[in-house]
Amino acid sequence: MVPEDVLGKAWNALGGVYDPELCLDVVSLGLVYDVREEDGTVVVEMTLTTPGCPVSEHLPEVARLAVQDAVGLGAPVEVRVVWEPPWTPAMMSEDAAGILGFPRR
Repeated sequence: MVPEDVLGKAWNALGGVYDPELCLDVVSLGLVYDVREEDGTVVVEMTLTTPGCPVSEHLPEVARLAVQDAVGLGAPVEVRVVWEPPWTPAMMSEDAAGILGFPRR
């Protein structure tokens, strides 16, 4: 069982993972759908802006390493890239949307 504070650490670590093209973190961009524990493993479900995203191989690994560093060696970390629901700009935080020039909600 992974303690609840470990999941909080994982979320915080993901807030420091930046999309290199958009220069915003993956949490603000709405790319992280879930962080949970499954059988002692910290599981991160995230998506990318498009299936052909140039960082599709790199960004999930950066996210995994950031979470692993934050939670330590006590729990393995798995990042799953999912495509449902598909990402839309509406998933961004208001601040991220404003920075990228999208209308604020």
